[in-house]
Amino acid sequence: MTGVLPIALEEATKAVQALLLSGKEYVCVMRLHAETPEDRIKSVLEEFRGTIYQRPPVRASVSRRLRQRRIYDLNLLETDGKNVLFKVGCQAGTYIRKLCHDVGEVLGCGAHMRELRRTRAGPFAEGEGLMNLHEISYLYGLWRETQDESFPRKFINPMEKALELLPKIFIRDSAVDALCHGASLAAPGVLSLDTEIETNDAVAVFTQKGEAVALAKALASTEQILKMDHGFVAKSQRVLMPRGVYPKAWRGAL
Repeated sequence: MTGVLPIALEEATKAVQALLLSGKEYVCVMRLHAETPEDRIKSVLEEFRGTIYQRPPVRASVSRRLRQRRIYDLNLLETDGKNVLFKVGCQAGTYIRKLCHDVGEVLGCGAHMRELRRTRAGPFAEGEGLMNLHEISYLYGLWRETQDESFPRKFINPMEKALELLPKIFIRDSAVDALCHGASLAAPGVLSLDTEIETNDAVAVFTQKGEAVALAKALASTEQILKMDHGFVAKSQRVLMPRGVYPKAWRGAL
């Protein structure tokens, strides 16, 4: 497989969890085991939009239990004999080689994945400022020679970029250090939040300045949070900001 691979450095590795949960997009070459009319292929691909059931392949590194995955988009791009080129947008954890196998089963001729390219991983997509290893090596060499900090910034994004697609809760400065110590977020600490947050959703907690504080699990929906004046609204899952960046404004031991 080739394509987009986000790499986290130092403290930003704490945000990798958000990328693992983010949707993916792939361009795939599927090899059919028999000639099949293009309109038939397109019709079968349409059947795989929405919720599907998958059992991970034998060589997968996870338990081979049946699970649901969401196919957001699935489009036939072109065909060339038995080769089928398609683009798929899917939920994290979807196995494209298993998708090819299942499409082949429905077509009745069998199929396997021949080539796969990841074109998007969460907020990171081809053609949107990403660089290959040769470009990074070149810019790194320029930095070694000049110590010009503008060169690393061409290929190193702030950690907050990885959280771009997660629903966000913005909090008061007085609540920041408590979350950095692992506390849950209480309603009085909320300043603003995104719409359509549902209970148990993964959310990103930010300061008023847009600095990432923590990854959390919502304990209430947006509608409920807006009506709350006390109680917890989100439970911290992964603290992203070091302690002490913001002054302590809470009392008592955690």
